[in-house]
Amino acid sequence: MYNFISSFREGNAPLSIPSSLNSTGAPPPIFLSEKSSLSTTTMTHPPPNLVRRQRSVSDHVTSSPAIKRASAAVLATSEQDRWNNIDEDDVSPVLHPFSPARTPGVQLDCHQEYTPLQLFQLFFDKSVIKVLCKNTNKYAQHRLKNGMKTLWNPVCDRDIYKYLSLVIYCGLLKASTIRDLWRKDRLLNLPFPSSVMAGFRFEAISSNLHMSDIEETMKNDKLKGTPGCDRLFRLKPLMEQILIACKAYYHPYQNISIDERMVATKARISMKQYMKNKPTKWGYKLFVLADSKNGYTCAFDIYQGKVQTHSGKGLAYDTVMNLLSTCSLGTGYHIYVDNFYTSTTLFRDLHKKRYEACGTIRNNQIDFAQIPTNALSKRAIRGDIKWIRDGPLLYVKWMDTREVTVCSTIHKAYKGETVQRRVRNHDGTWSLKCVPVPEPVKAYNKHMGGVDLSDALIKYFSVTQKTVKWYRKLFLHFVDIALVNSYIIYKEQVLAKNQKPLTQKKFREVLCLQLADFENDATTTQQGPTKPEVVVQRKKQKKTIYKCRSCDVPLCIVADRICFTEWHELGLFKGSKSK
Repeated sequence: MYNFISSFREGNAPLSIPSSLNSTGAPPPIFLSEKSSLSTTTMTHPPPNLVRRQRSVSDHVTSSPAIKRASAAVLATSEQDRWNNIDEDDVSPVLHPFSPARTPGVQLDCHQEYTPLQLFQLFFDKSVIKVLCKNTNKYAQHRLKNGMKTLWNPVCDRDIYKYLSLVIYCGLLKASTIRDLWRKDRLLNLPFPSSVMAGFRFEAISSNLHMSDIEETMKNDKLKGTPGCDRLFRLKPLMEQILIACKAYYHPYQNISIDERMVATKARISMKQYMKNKPTKWGYKLFVLADSKNGYTCAFDIYQGKVQTHSGKGLAYDTVMNLLSTCSLGTGYHIYVDNFYTSTTLFRDLHKKRYEACGTIRNNQIDFAQIPTNALSKRAIRGDIKWIRDGPLLYVKWMDTREVTVCSTIHKAYKGETVQRRVRNHDGTWSLKCVPVPEPVKAYNKHMGGVDLSDALIKYFSVTQKTVKWYRKLFLHFVDIALVNSYIIYKEQVLAKNQKPLTQKKFREVLCLQLADFENDATTTQQGPTKPEVVVQRKKQKKTIYKCRSCDVPLCIVADRICFTEWHELGLFKGSKSK
């Protein structure tokens, strides 16, 4: 008779120690408590009959569910040793407190009512219109010197506003060609376009529209192929103003999402990208940060092609960090991304910067928890959940129609929530079944659609057209962003007053008419939203993230401190040196 101590472990089975063997071959199992210590003595050549008896005891012990639950704490050694099951409780992560830099929502006077034109002028203000007029006229003169035969009359502010009115009208009423809008036959006779602007004038502005100074553009073109060349130079004057306006007049709520957006094009340019999973597969790719609540575009960046990243941690890492740094959001924000951006390095660095993140992750991602013990099997049924925690990072695998893997620093693994799925019964009928769902998956499905919502709002009445020059396609997309963001601001303000807002189509129709009548109502429309007087409060020093490049002076452009306009329009900068 041999005395020995042996331990067995199978899944969640408890540790059993057969201390003695009697004549009947039924050794009594002994279970260790959490405070007990376990020492193992290895036998060099145990008898075969003892091995068989030992296995039978282990099989007998693992067959009891009560014993499995009682010994779960004994088996838990390290958090990274194995994947945990759905019945094993996860700890609630300690989240950073939500501390936004400004009050989330619209950064305008909530007691004042704004017209659609006034809200649109937040993005296309007088300075933007003047820059467009100046650079368009210079580009037209440049083309005339190079042999352009089309007659050209210099454009003014009213011409640009009327031109934008017709651009919006083209989004409301789709025509196969632009010239159909000015036809006067029986089949097509639209009175509005001809009442705003002649057809040849609209085509002339479209062909000469320019956002950058042509002389500076030609200097930049000479640097092609060198690091000093800016591929987005033709877009920068307008793009920078749109970005400033997007950040100034709205601050996002806690949940935000980052995703790609495609602007369709067939241009033969290296910036054109292909994304097979997008509805628009060929086009310019934009990285967009949007509010998950309403789809407001807070920031965006245009992908220029494969370049060396600044941090050396990849394009996705730099994209997320750049979008967050330019927005100056605050801390405690919850960021939702897809598997293109999600990585262990990114989520750990975001956590250090007091941001929380959640997103789907690829199983072959670097530093992903590659632990085979108790992992989700290929034969897992729908609703099976496995999770593992690595410090602030939580990895969850969930079987739906296929395996879904999510990484999060925000949520627990499972809170008892379920979703309904259609399943096929044995008799061939279909029925609804409640399936367990991890908390990160449910939150991801709820908050990841911010950019998709923004894309949908743009797609309904997009002003995009076929263009010869590549940068004009992106100019029209900037108009789309300004239209959707101004509508979201309008809707948020109206809902805050418990009123019924206009539909987006009606909003655009009203704006189209107001832009067309800009000449007749110039005295009221040019004023824009009434801004509070800041000159009286100049003694109060407050921090701001914005700065005028020309004056090199920090100036506020938020709702209650709009110093930027007063500084330039009221001539305060003239006496700044003497004060």
